[in-house]
Amino acid sequence: MRGAKAYAPYALAHPDRLRFVAVAEPNPERRQRFAAAHGIPDENRYDSWEALIARGRIADVCFNATQDQLHYPTTQASLELGYDVLVEKPITNTLKESVALVESAERNGCHLQVCHVLRHTPFFLRLHEIVASGRLGELVTVEHRENVAYWHMAHSFVRGNWRNSQLSSPMILAKCCHDLDVLVWNLPSRVRRLHSHGSLFHFRSENAPEGAPERGRDGCPAAANCPFEAERFYLDMGRTGSQVQAISEDLSLEGRRHALQTGPYGRCVYRCDNDVVDHQIVSMAYENGASAVLVMHGHAGEETRTMRYEGTRASLLGTFEYHRPGTIEIIDHLDGEREEITVPVGSSGHGGGDMGIVESFLEAVKGDRSQAPSARESLESHYLAFAAEASRQGGAVVDMDTFRQEMAGNA
Repeated sequence: MRGAKAYAPYALAHPDRLRFVAVAEPNPERRQRFAAAHGIPDENRYDSWEALIARGRIADVCFNATQDQLHYPTTQASLELGYDVLVEKPITNTLKESVALVESAERNGCHLQVCHVLRHTPFFLRLHEIVASGRLGELVTVEHRENVAYWHMAHSFVRGNWRNSQLSSPMILAKCCHDLDVLVWNLPSRVRRLHSHGSLFHFRSENAPEGAPERGRDGCPAAANCPFEAERFYLDMGRTGSQVQAISEDLSLEGRRHALQTGPYGRCVYRCDNDVVDHQIVSMAYENGASAVLVMHGHAGEETRTMRYEGTRASLLGTFEYHRPGTIEIIDHLDGEREEITVPVGSSGHGGGDMGIVESFLEAVKGDRSQAPSARESLESHYLAFAAEASRQGGAVVDMDTFRQEMAGNA
């Protein structure tokens, strides 16, 4: 869905710049739909990535939107064929493999770019411009909040593909490598020490209402008062349209009801095999003495990212939303003047980042990498995410220099 709905539409809008010539997709309906939309001939439609790779290099670039645990073998095989690769975040679901892919891209002379789409939204581009201009003075401390809406948490991280860290990735990596990348981008110094704590607080079996069945459609006595009740989520197309598209290829009312009866999305949120956290805090001390904190939680009423940047000359407060204009307020420390900036929302998904990342990737492939961070730069957010997970599980403060060296040595 990310490949077909987020990135591939660029080719339909700009056929002079990008054209897809082959597709690998195990779901036959999705494969045929994508091939028809992009005019891909029958002989270039594959039901596995292995079959496509076996053809050798048949194009200039590869868009890799597989699930997290497939990123390493698919990207490694593509790099070995000489493809420049745009890979969905995270790089992979292990740090060892992430480091290995970065080194493989460098060894093969390929451009590997990670879909950290926030860098390419109008909002975060404007925020970075303000910080880089020096208007805030030296940054002293930053608070960045990833407010995951309750319905998104339930859909993706309780019932969905990213619910279990053994099957996908730790949530701080799957959801917040975006946010950590923004902090890497905006703060001029590297993290020296890191500490993290968090847990799976709510979506556990002991919190299930009395008498709650495995599936809501089996007659839950608490359905009327449960904000996570599956039929409320998935039978109202207007409310959660994008999530509905994930549960079934048949989006008729009967098709959706059948999916809830037989598939993972009809399960009670308290009866799933989820183990990822629903809240986590990462505290970071930087080499230059600054500090930052990342707060991630899955209980927000609206899907937003909010932030405070406190500098020696001014303060910045920001709110980023996907479908509404963002707001940035700057408070000057000299005269107390407040400037309010409204940032228009982008014209594609993730606040404009989806089309922006494709544009930057194509420019990088042609030689202009000024707007395309290298995979080596993107790797830093993964170091921080995996260090945060290690700290959360073990309770210790992580020395980042030692952590980076140990992980690089194990790659």
